[in-house]
Amino acid sequence: MGKITGFKEFPREHATRRPVTERVNDWFEIYQELPEEKLRQQGARCMDCGVPFCHTGCPVNNLIPDWNDLVYRGRWKEAIRQLHSTNNFPEFTGRICPAPCEASCVLAINEPAVTIKQIEKNVVDRAFKEGWIVPEPPKFRTGKKVAVVGSGPAGLAAAQQLNRAGHSVTVYEKADRIGGLLRYGIPEFKMEKHLVDRRVQQITAEGVKFVVNAHIGKNVPIADLQRDYDAILLAGGAEAPRDLNVPGRELKGIHFAMDYLPQQNKRCEGDQLDPALDILANGKHVVIIGGGDTGADCLGTAHRQKPLSVHQFEIMPMPPQDRSPLTPWPLWPMQLRVEGAHEEGGVRDWSVATTKFTGDENGNVKQLHAVRVGPAPKFEPVAGSEFAMDADLVLLAMGFLGPVRQGLVEQLGVNLDARGNVATDANYMSSVPGVFAAGDLRRGQSLVVWAIAEGRKAAEGINQYLASKNAGKPANSSLASSVAS
Repeated sequence: MGKITGFKEFPREHATRRPVTERVNDWFEIYQELPEEKLRQQGARCMDCGVPFCHTGCPVNNLIPDWNDLVYRGRWKEAIRQLHSTNNFPEFTGRICPAPCEASCVLAINEPAVTIKQIEKNVVDRAFKEGWIVPEPPKFRTGKKVAVVGSGPAGLAAAQQLNRAGHSVTVYEKADRIGGLLRYGIPEFKMEKHLVDRRVQQITAEGVKFVVNAHIGKNVPIADLQRDYDAILLAGGAEAPRDLNVPGRELKGIHFAMDYLPQQNKRCEGDQLDPALDILANGKHVVIIGGGDTGADCLGTAHRQKPLSVHQFEIMPMPPQDRSPLTPWPLWPMQLRVEGAHEEGGVRDWSVATTKFTGDENGNVKQLHAVRVGPAPKFEPVAGSEFAMDADLVLLAMGFLGPVRQGLVEQLGVNLDARGNVATDANYMSSVPGVFAAGDLRRGQSLVVWAIAEGRKAAEGINQYLASKNAGKPANSSLASSVAS
């Protein structure tokens, strides 16, 4: 490493968040910029650790020590090439990935980890600003056609990889804009959508075709794709939400998180929504059920809509402030995490189970009834701990149960695994020949970085499948050289 003693000389330093009183009044990203000198110092903290566990902590196996060292040396253009060699979209992961790489950083054994995620974000942002990231269309075409169903991070990564290998790729998206949950799920204050737009522009310029408002299995028959394409990749995500089956669930004002969040994304895009279908927190007592990332996204969104109050409940017990001994380094630590949304207000509570909802004479939810519970797996109610509270809007953010089975999945007849996800072989091909799967649809609800990793691996599997059907003609045997840069 260029600065062997860097980890001794420089403390971990992260970009500060904008003041709460400012950021809750807009939808812009919450982090301020860190000067280049500080970023280079943070890169210098990366140790000559011998075995870089961050490589395996990262699902895309980022070459983290390499580009940390390049940033320390001020060699930013080389850093983006190293970063893009394993990750198509570091501007996404650098903003919304929880950074399992940092949890497995060797320095994190007894010191604050290297700010890997922050450096990643700044490398790619600088590369775009300097004009180093340009379309890279393939030098030849194989004559093979691939349909990608879903334009989230898995679908986009696979599409770019396959296109750069020379295949003709068309991405089908059921929504009116490209991006999947990057577009209609992640709030603007975590990742502004012009970042998605510029990547879509790059990928389009490279030759990938995009079709929106195309719901495969509904308004576009799956038979059309099977007829017109040599391979199909299913990358539609895990969209079946976990419901809460308690009395009063049918009352108006109780919604799934993913019915709520996309509406605000649309408003930020300038869309006009049907007032009768609007889900808004303004002037309401809001309760969010679920303490994970989706719940935090609902929390930050609600704050910006000016509610009367916000409570966020989680059925699990409160995690410890520091790494639990049950999850020692280099495992992903079980510990309390405070997102930007949690700093902005509201009440966060644990070991709470909802027992029922009650409403008014018009069928609107008015109160949530709950009880405190013991630890998993029994969650036994604590005697005498029952309580009720006002609730005009309830958002269910309790995770997802896998892909929606009605429509595409059932029509294709692909086999499912024990968890209800699409089952595949080692090459990501499903039980239907020529039909592949990647991302949350294959592995279940997960991280953006896992989706990108899955998309890249599925692209490799599809490339090998198409090469094997090419009647012995030469074809790209690997996508190793077809990386974003």
